[in-house]
Amino acid sequence: MLDTWNHNNYFRRMKPTLLILAAGMASRYGSMKQVDGFGPNNETIIDYSIYDAVRAGFGKVCFIIREEFLESFKGIFEPKLKGVVETDYIFQTFDLTKYGIDKQIERQKPWGTGHAVLEAAGKVNEPFCVINADDFYGYDAFKKMADFLTNEVSDEKYSLIGYEVDKTLSEHGAVSRGICLVNSEGNLQEINERTKVYAKDGVIVFEDESGKTTPLHDDARASMNFWGFTPAVFEQTKPLFKAFVEENESNPKAEFFIPLMAEALTKSGTAVFKVIPTSSKWFGVTYKEDKPIVQESLSKLVEDGTYPSKLWK
Repeated sequence: MLDTWNHNNYFRRMKPTLLILAAGMASRYGSMKQVDGFGPNNETIIDYSIYDAVRAGFGKVCFIIREEFLESFKGIFEPKLKGVVETDYIFQTFDLTKYGIDKQIERQKPWGTGHAVLEAAGKVNEPFCVINADDFYGYDAFKKMADFLTNEVSDEKYSLIGYEVDKTLSEHGAVSRGICLVNSEGNLQEINERTKVYAKDGVIVFEDESGKTTPLHDDARASMNFWGFTPAVFEQTKPLFKAFVEENESNPKAEFFIPLMAEALTKSGTAVFKVIPTSSKWFGVTYKEDKPIVQESLSKLVEDGTYPSKLWK
């Protein structure tokens, strides 16, 4: 067993891995939005994330997918990424035996984002970050995460990217956002889910069930599911997932989300989560109606020179 200094120094010599959560069925979108084209040459949102990650210093990309998606993903991404970055594919399945659960639980979909991360155990052996397939995060976020995973991360110190709330809003109504409560050391204390966040008279507010609005602090940060870990997180959270499944085996909609992992690790003192602020603008796609908005946003980024007109030449 490596001592702590050698263990962390070992991580410093490794390029981090990008873990992309892409196993969802995208029921609200109506098709597989993970591989839908949004860029001027039909690039997916994932293409832009990988492009930024490679520039930022990531050395490998792992896709968390359903097994039936494999040939589709390989057909889309392997021709582009061959010789650019190492790729791998990890399946999110319904098999719970690896978590010490010897029963079959019938569900229509797997157990959520936290479960998806755990499926990478034994396959990701270096510091890594986790992102959604259908979210655009921006280069600044990837660069800051890469720097953290190269220089600061340890088995007791993880991270998440904190977005300026106004850079995550929609022009078409209120949004749900996980608002980070950050302590004086810059570490996460808790994430509060605010279901109705929007701009009102130039101020960002959230609205409760009674209709009362409360302003958010100017420096409030939103979590958009962009997390940094070491492989130690697999063993740290495996018991949490097992307990969650046992408590929710009769609830087909229960999901083990990454923020539940973070909350448990923080409260137990197992690890702290540094909230890394970014100036990047986030945008994502949930419904078909979002597609032209995302296309327009990417077109503007190409026009201003942030990205080339053709990502993979």
